[in-house]
Amino acid sequence: MNRASVIALGVAAAAVLAAASSLFIVEQPEQALVVRLGAFRATVESPGLHVKAPFIDSVVYYDKRLLGMESPDEQIILGDQKRLVVDTYTRFRIADPLRFFQTVRTEANARSQMTQIVQSAMRRVLGTVTLPSILSADRDNIMRQIQQDVSDEAKSYGVQVVDVRIRRADLPEETSQAIYARMRSERERQAKQLRAQGYEWGQEIRARADRDRTVILAEAQRQAQILHGEGDAEANRIYAAAFTQDPQFFALYRSLQAYKAALGEGTTLVLSPDSDFFRYFSGGPNGGRR
Repeated sequence: MNRASVIALGVAAAAVLAAASSLFIVEQPEQALVVRLGAFRATVESPGLHVKAPFIDSVVYYDKRLLGMESPDEQIILGDQKRLVVDTYTRFRIADPLRFFQTVRTEANARSQMTQIVQSAMRRVLGTVTLPSILSADRDNIMRQIQQDVSDEAKSYGVQVVDVRIRRADLPEETSQAIYARMRSERERQAKQLRAQGYEWGQEIRARADRDRTVILAEAQRQAQILHGEGDAEANRIYAAAFTQDPQFFALYRSLQAYKAALGEGTTLVLSPDSDFFRYFSGGPNGGRR
């Protein structure tokens, strides 16, 4: 290969390399900055193939999609001196790539700076509110205030803050244990009070039931005595009416009842054979006697 061929080949290679160095591609979710020797040249937001000066221009790519960031747990003192462990998340996007490049350069640096901004805003806003406010409908207003503060500070970095939310807000572990112990003690006190009250009510109900039972039994016994007396009177009336109608049959009936009661199983009587008790055993309508 002669010298001319080598030179031609070198020129062709340099031309190919220069052409490759002068082209760059921007993807759909990306935006790019063209920088020449550290100085800003252009912002490219449309996707596709683009041209830059070879060798002296460089391209910095940034994501133009919505980005998420989670802040570490932080213990914050509220306006009522309560302590709260807060865990937040933030949604933001790179709205001004040039300012972003000039201030924080990389997304990692931006996340670090945004974490400090969010934590500072949380301490500043939550330090003026009470715990009941965070647990009530006022929480939305509080979060809007925090988001506004974070957004105002983030603009200087070319960042647009879309949302800031408290993902978790808990009491510190030692505070939770103390509150749990107080709640348990209070519930035990209430349980003892309710048991004592229930025992007292039970005693009253039992006493009232015993009193009612005594009254009911006494009334029932009184009614039974009355009915029993009326029954005896009616029976005597019937017996008297029967005796007047047939005295001999009445005497026979009463004697049979006496026999049934006296001559039961296992009964032993020692009587004289001519006793009046056995007058109906000797035959005859009058028992053999006149």
